[in-house]
Amino acid sequence: METSRLVLLLLPVIVIQLALMIFALVDLIRNQYINGPKWMWAIIIVVVNIIGPILYFVIGRRNH
Repeated sequence: METSRLVLLLLPVIVIQLALMIFALVDLIRNQYINGPKWMWAIIIVVVNIIGPILYFVIGRRNH
């Protein structure tokens, strides 16, 4: 019973993490103007949970 409760509590966090990661990776692929190399941002987006995609959108993207 406790395991199913834990899964229900973590499910929204997992969905948010996956959505942020996919959205950030798609934007990284499509965007030409990036601060730093794309491979570095791809690693940060995938490895650093939740914070990685947010860092990409705040620091990595260059508005052109």
